Parts: sequence; C-alpha cells; structure tokens
Amino acid sequence: MKVALVGNQNSGKTTLFNCLTGMNAKIGNWPGVTIERKTGTIKGTNYEIVDLPGIYSLSPYSTEEEIAREYIFKEKPDVIINIVDATAIERSLYLTTQLLELDTKVIVALNMADILEKKGIKIDEKNLEEELGTKVCKISALRETGINKLISEIKKGDKLKRKPIYDVEIEYLISTIQGILHSSDSKIRHSRFLSVKLIEEDERFDKYQTQEIKHMTGLLAKKYDTDFEEIIATQRYNFIEKVREKTVIYKPVKDDLSDKLDKIFLNKWIAFPIFVVIMFLVYYLSVGIIGSNTVDMVSNIMDSFSEWVGNTLQSIGTSEVINSLVVDGIIAGVGAVLGFVPQLIILFLCIALLETTGYMSRIALLLDRVFRKIGLSGKSLIPFIVGSGCSVPGIMGTRIIENLDEREMTTMLTPFIPCSAKLPIIALFSGYFFKENSGLVSASLYFFAIAIIIISAYILSKLVFKNTSNTYISELPEYKLPNIKYIAKEVWDKVIAFIKRAGSVILICSIVIWFLLSFSFNFEYGVDIQDSMLASIGKSISWVFYPILGENNWGATVSAIQGLVAKEQVVSSMAVISGFSEEVGEGSQIFGNNTIFSSFTAASAYAFMIFNLFSAPCFGAIGAMKRELGSNKKLLKVVCFQTFLAWCLATVTYQIGSRIENGTLHLADILVIIAILLIIYLIVKNSINKKKDKCINCPYSDSCK
Repeated sequence: MKVALVGNQNSGKTTLFNCLTGMNAKIGNWPGVTIERKTGTIKGTNYEIVDLPGIYSLSPYSTEEEIAREYIFKEKPDVIINIVDATAIERSLYLTTQLLELDTKVIVALNMADILEKKGIKIDEKNLEEELGTKVCKISALRETGINKLISEIKKGDKLKRKPIYDVEIEYLISTIQGILHSSDSKIRHSRFLSVKLIEEDERFDKYQTQEIKHMTGLLAKKYDTDFEEIIATQRYNFIEKVREKTVIYKPVKDDLSDKLDKIFLNKWIAFPIFVVIMFLVYYLSVGIIGSNTVDMVSNIMDSFSEWVGNTLQSIGTSEVINSLVVDGIIAGVGAVLGFVPQLIILFLCIALLETTGYMSRIALLLDRVFRKIGLSGKSLIPFIVGSGCSVPGIMGTRIIENLDEREMTTMLTPFIPCSAKLPIIALFSGYFFKENSGLVSASLYFFAIAIIIISAYILSKLVFKNTSNTYISELPEYKLPNIKYIAKEVWDKVIAFIKRAGSVILICSIVIWFLLSFSFNFEYGVDIQDSMLASIGKSISWVFYPILGENNWGATVSAIQGLVAKEQVVSSMAVISGFSEEVGEGSQIFGNNTIFSSFTAASAYAFMIFNLFSAPCFGAIGAMKRELGSNKKLLKVVCFQTFLAWCLATVTYQIGSRIENGTLHLADILVIIAILLIIYLIVKNSINKKKDKCINCPYSDSCK
C-alpha cells in the first residue's frame, strides 16, 4: 500500500512522518523545510509512506506544489493523509476540498490537537466527519498521541459519502462532464477533479478539453458573469465557512506567549538589534569562548594519538614511507578537520534551536523589507538559513521561490553564507591570529557575508535579473519549546555526516596531497618539500594569490584550490603541507616557525578567510547549482562571478589591512578609496538609469518585461 502525506507548509507533516516511520527527516518550525519527497515505511506494517512538500492547493504555482501533484497523479497512492493544522482549520481545509475530489481514500489528520484548548478552540470531530464525508482523526505528531488510531484507519477500506461543495447547477455540470470523460475513457481516474479543472479552463488539462464541454461551461458562465476560477474558489471558501460554523467553537483568550514575544522580536526599533545580538552569540559560542577551548582539547588528543600510532608503526618495523603516509598524511589531514567537530556541534545546536522555536520565520519577515529593495524577498532568506548548515540543501531550498530570476539569483548567492564546511577555516585562522577576539572576528564574517549578498543582489537585480518578484506571504508559526529529542537527532546526523566526509573525501585528498609532497616528478621519495610535485604545481599559479597574501605562497594556493573538493579540505591540506616543513613534527602546527605558512599575518589571514568564504563552493554545491540553474553556461558564469568577486574582496581587504598593520594607511588614502568607490557607484547608477530610459522609450518594453 502507498500512503501520501499531504498538507500545508509547517503543518507538522515531517514530524508525523518521523513519528510513523521512526526516521529522522529534517524538521523545522518554519515553512518550506521539505523541498523534495521523502519515503519510508510505517512502523509495524509494510506500507510505504511519502512525505510530500507543503502545499496550499493542487494548482501548482511553485516547484514543491508541482512535486506534490505529480506524485498524487502519477504514482497513484492508495491513501492520502491530509494533515491539517487544527489551530488554523479554515485556512487548511481549502486543500482538503481539492483532495476530496480525487478518487483516492482521504483521511484528515487534525494535528496539534494538544494545544487546541490553550487556543480556546473546540472541534467536533464526528460532526466534521459528516460534513466533509471522510474520516477525521485528532492527533499530536509532536506528542505522538492518536497515532495508533490513525494507522488503524489507514488499514480500513471503508469510505464515507462525500458532501457536495458547489451550487446545484455547478454540481450538475460537473457530473455531466464526468459522464463525458468516462464515455471517452472508462478507466479514467480523478474524473471529478478533472471536471472542475476543465470548468476552470486550466491549461494543464487541455488534452481532456472538448468543444462540448467548452459550450456547456460557457452557457453557465454567462449566468455568473465572472471568471469560473474565481467562482470555484469562492464556493470552496463558502463551504469551508459553513463547515467551520457547524464544527468549531472559538472561546475568547488573552494574548498568548507568541503574541507577547512578537511584540519584542518584531518590534520595529529593537527587532534588528536583537537579530544581530543572537547571530553574534551563535558564532561567539561556537568559535569563541566554548569552541576554542574544545579545539585545544581535541587537538591534544589527536597529537597523542598521532605519536602513539607513529611509535607503534616503528615498533612493528614498518618502512619510513608507510609511517609518513599514516602519520603525516592520513592522521594529520583528517585529524586537523576532526578537531573542529566540537565547534560544529555547538553551531548545529544553536541553529537547530533557532529553527525549532520559530524564530527563523521572524528573521525572514524581519529582513523581507530590506530584501524587497534589492530584488529578493523574505522567501530567499530560507535558503540562506539552511545554507548555514550546508550549501547543498540551501541551494536546493531555492525551489520554494516561484519567480525564476529571484530563484537563480538566490542560487548564486546562497554559497556566500558561511556553512559548516567553512567553519574549520574560520575557526583556525581567527583562533590563531585573533585569539582574544576570535568570536567577534567569526561573527564579523557572517555579517560581512550578509552585506555582500545585499550589495550583490542589488547590482544583479539592476543589471542581470530584472524580472524579480517582491511578494512574500508567509504564516508566522507559534513559538514552541525546542524538542530535545529531535534537536539531538538533527545535530547527531549532521555531525556524523561531517565525520563521514572527513573519513572519505578528506582522507583520500590527504593521501593525494601527501603523495604529491613526498615525491618529485622523477618519483624520488623524500625530496625537499620545495622540490616536490605539489610545490612545482603551486609555484606555477601562486602569483594569483600574491595580491591577497603579499607573497607567492604556493602552499596557501594549492590549499585554496583544494577547497573545490570540500571546504574543510583547505585546513586538512594546510595541516599535511606544514607537517612536511622543517622542524615541524605535528600536522596541527600549521603556523609555527619555519613552516610554509609562518609568513601569514592578521591581514593576510582575514583576506584568506574572505576568499574561501566567497569563492566557488565545493563540487557538491556546484552540482546542486547545476541542477537548479539547469544550464552549464549559467553555471560557468556563476562560478566565475563568485571566484572573481572573492578575489577582489580578498585583495582589497589585504591591501587595506596590511597598511593598517604597518601604519602606512593615511587619511589621504582613505579619502582616495572613498572617491574611487563613489565614482564606481555613480557610473553603475548612471548606466542603470540610461537602461531605464531606453526601456521607457522602447515600443517593446511591455512585452520584454
């Protein structure tokens, strides 16, 4: 048996899916968490259940609605569980009225039943069943109540008689069209739904349209004197209102906790400062006080382990080559990245808390006003938030954006957000060069990324993506206490995924780096590091990073390029390279005296972090961008844009920072820089205005838009 889980965004579908299957799919107290369908098996049965993206209707206006409807029509589920937010039943039942038009058994699951009384809401479950003509179950997916009853209803094959929704004349027209459809194809499915869509003249169902159906629809349309799509929608809402009046009782209640908190978190004066403080604390905790102490602890453990492995290998008589491979290659490379796992745990924990409490939706609403001015909307913020964990799901999350230009621009800018893979780079450099202010420096990179996203989006919306949408409608969910069980599962899964990558991709790359460092092009082992294959490759292209680092540092060059494989590999590569440097026995001593990287300064360290933050992401994220952009040409342009922008930002940062360090930056220099930036701004603005003038005078401007 196939079971489909269908409902509005943020109605608790994925929580119910996890409850029914025992899996740990991504959940969050904000809309748009599920962007692809997830499949599992209901516990204690052999029933397949599919968690579909949140939708508000079966008329697809976005990618997630397309995914949901395509599954329902093509995969032909035996049962549809329509999960409904019991606290917002009037909004939720619009989708229900469409599902009840399908030739599929529908069970309405009234979720969040545990908080109905607190909201002053009472729902007559039996009466609602009679009005809808389908089975209704009260459940709480979070508390796992009513689940056994829901599973037992899935097993039953009985159906209630569904009630008519529309006027008598429309119902008669629907039944007549159903007869026409069945006469042309006796095995046709969902004939009532198709009939309604043909009345609405939905272009997606033109293959079922006939002149006879058009004629009958046209005759009835004259009576109503308005668009049939509007008529159908209006009568659906009229039906829902009658159902609500008969089955739901509302008692007046005082402002609940969510209303009181929103008066603080959405206050027009203090909301943004609160957001800044919260995000500062996230990075201050993960990279600053707590995180830096845990890194030292793990680093000591890895040093001891490395020494023990080296001594053990020597005692059993392994060769120098094998000893170097294991200690200087594998342990140095993988261990350098694993040392940042405690910081990642803290970061994942903080992000999960913000998601599950409902604050993420407030951030999207808060920044929507700013984003609308730059061609984005609050909906674009959701991929940015998801991207703080990993860029790949963040890029995939752009599917919830309906407007094509806005979706492509968000896909391009999402990798700019510091993801968990970039955290080891940020933690390494900020912890070493800015010890007392590591939390502040790491937080500054986060806010710098937001600033660059805003500036880039503004310029791109004026020059490239001109047809962006500025509409953002979203429901603000209730604030909820975080569920420790789900948070623990989510953090655990993310950490395990990070460790698996360290044990696979990073391990292989560390071995490759070790091999290129250990051998010359003549395959001589034990050559000086400056004569190795890796050094030769790095020296040939190190000039590219001279404006960023102030020197031709081949080690930093090849490490940055390694970031294309995985951003964590930048740290791993530097650890392996420094492990081969003179007088350095441990891969973790990256910036010690006489290493390849000992010439790094605070200015070049900050510039190097900026380059890795904004340059082209890892291959996984590039692959995700390819899928979302749908074109190799677009992908190449995006990757070039990201890398060139990263190089420019890093160069400017180093050139200014190094002069501040040396005390050679004067007031005149600052004034010249400001003047240059002002000139660039005026040139760009002038070109945009000229383009606007051309559009105004162009006879094709309307069709072009």
